[in-house]
Amino acid sequence: MDGHRARKRFGQNFLVDQSYIHKIVDAVAPAHNDAVVEIGPGLGALTTPLLAALDHLHVVEIDRDLAQRLRERDDAAKLTIHEQDALTFDLTQLPNKLKVVGNLPYNISSPLLFHIAKSASQVQHITVMLQKEVVDRMTAAPDTPDYGRLSVMLQATFAIKRLFIVPPGAFRPVPNVDSAVAQLTPLPTPLVPPEQFEVFSKIVMAAFGQRRKTLHNTLKGMVADETLIACGVDPRARGETLSVHQYAALTSALQLEMNQR
Repeated sequence: MDGHRARKRFGQNFLVDQSYIHKIVDAVAPAHNDAVVEIGPGLGALTTPLLAALDHLHVVEIDRDLAQRLRERDDAAKLTIHEQDALTFDLTQLPNKLKVVGNLPYNISSPLLFHIAKSASQVQHITVMLQKEVVDRMTAAPDTPDYGRLSVMLQATFAIKRLFIVPPGAFRPVPNVDSAVAQLTPLPTPLVPPEQFEVFSKIVMAAFGQRRKTLHNTLKGMVADETLIACGVDPRARGETLSVHQYAALTSALQLEMNQR
């Protein structure tokens, strides 16, 4: 890997298989004047073909050694390097209609997706490689084993599609799990408006906090049984059986109640 030793604390597994590199770039479909940001460019496997297709590319890299490599290797006029943690990087400082791409570190993939979702209104689409089981959870349907908080929170904002699986042998060092590439496209209108998202998040977190318990128990003190029934939800149901639209309806009803108090 050109002398760089992968750092576990940053969750570094570098994609080296050219066929999968090209498939990811094709999914991004970069046009020369697109606004694109790459999260975690690493050794530049995706960075190089992206730069070849774009007038300019932004990258976010926390590893100072890797950031310096990119500075020394690539044309500074075409590449802007943001040397910071992607979990705190403010995407709103970049242009609208932004395309986001990256091989996301497995150890922070969920919180990083939640962070990126905050800027969904300015994003065209997000193409990310993640641990396959995370993508399974992102795309899961209600009342299935993989359906949970991640499914509901992301599907309220994005249409999510799994594009293809990437085997362990495509990386160095070789991870112990399969990976998958997913593309998230913001819904024309999010199911939960931004001003209700805090309430939505609390409801979803509570509903999935104890999966075996009914909503009567998990949402006790937060959402009354009468509110659940008015929204067409059985208080004896478990959180994993509700659709994203039902969670959105519950959020709207609870927000209305809070505003009337």
